[in-house]
Amino acid sequence: METILDRILHEKKGEIESLKASKQKFKDCSFPRRSLLQRLQNEEEIAVIAEFKRASPSKGVINTEVEPAEQAQTYEKNGASAISVLTDHTFFKGSYEDLTAVKAVVDIPVLCKDFIIDPVQIDAAAASGADLILLIAAAMDQAKLNELYQYARGLDLEVLLEVHNREELDKALITGARLIGVNNRDLKTFNVSLDVVGKLGPLVKKAGAYLISESGIHQKKDVEKVRMAGANGILVGESLMKSPDVKQLLGSFRLPVNKVIE
Repeated sequence: METILDRILHEKKGEIESLKASKQKFKDCSFPRRSLLQRLQNEEEIAVIAEFKRASPSKGVINTEVEPAEQAQTYEKNGASAISVLTDHTFFKGSYEDLTAVKAVVDIPVLCKDFIIDPVQIDAAAASGADLILLIAAAMDQAKLNELYQYARGLDLEVLLEVHNREELDKALITGARLIGVNNRDLKTFNVSLDVVGKLGPLVKKAGAYLISESGIHQKKDVEKVRMAGANGILVGESLMKSPDVKQLLGSFRLPVNKVIE
């Protein structure tokens, strides 16, 4: 039975061919690289990776009224540690142009969030201003994951490596990744449960990696739960994109890091 992830990856193959055909148009990005890892080393509070996301397969249209640069500036002004930008167009209504627009107006790291399965997508992310990229363990085998991780690092990009279960976490740790994102959303069903980070978080911390909890964060009590699992940071999109008071919501998320699990 075809899953949502299967559909997305099938669509990506066509997009990759288009990117390869236009690769000669990529220009070296003149923006400076910024390190999320360095920020996490110095953070005493849960770091918020605030996401610009217009839509998603599970929620449909989330917010198409705000501009990426404007929203990113609001995030940074109100305490975000990094900005995530969805660049997938078909399912999330994003673009690499959104990524560049955000990078041009903020002084914090910018994550290119997409379903990356080919080096040309990493080239496009780098050329568009990304400081780090997302790699999803569920989207590829170990050999491909290792290849893309090393390719990104070769371009001086940091990598947030996303997992959803123990098998994927084992794959991620083999790469040597220092940033592990535990997605509380199952990409095959799109069901969400914060119990996922509760189970995997301590294993990430034991391995010596920084833990980012992704999906399912809507209010302070959600942050309190993932904090107990050892989260160094959270990636939040939908609730911030819908919030009438971004300042208040972001402020409620910035709890102290749980040093007991550090």
